[in-house]
Amino acid sequence: MMIRPCDHTDFEIVYSIINEAAHKYQGVIPEDCWKTPYMSREELKHEIDADVVFWGYEEAGELMGVMGIQHVQDVTLIRHAYVRPHKQQQGIGEKLLKALCAKSDRPMLIGTWADAAWAIRFYQKQGFSSVTRKEKNRLLKKYWTISARQVETSVVLADKKWFDMNL
Repeated sequence: MMIRPCDHTDFEIVYSIINEAAHKYQGVIPEDCWKTPYMSREELKHEIDADVVFWGYEEAGELMGVMGIQHVQDVTLIRHAYVRPHKQQQGIGEKLLKALCAKSDRPMLIGTWADAAWAIRFYQKQGFSSVTRKEKNRLLKKYWTISARQVETSVVLADKKWFDMNL
């Protein structure tokens, strides 16, 4: 088991993991927000060009999960966290999240779909808490580049450091 930064040679594998794992969202997130593939190669390239750095959980030489980290202004965002479906519920996401949280001394924020209850529970178990609806709207507009529809149908979770600095 190894957590390592992904590089250009991992692009197709990262793309594959994201789209394989994202099927869990189909029928959960608003229908008008679902598309196939969930994230196109162009969108993935755009995210990497916007300084989302993907890290991977590697087992027996194969990536089983990926998670992105992006430093934006005065915070760090956790972006695009996905684990291969057959490897979910085995601690891979938790290990990736802990490793990425250790890479930043800034407050950490995570955005996810409001109806993805399993994702929200996962982040809450890792010590993140939901911000208010008003604050969620402000944060998504300030730190993310997403559609108004996605802002409307998402939540933001923050770590203790963010709450300590903003209460």
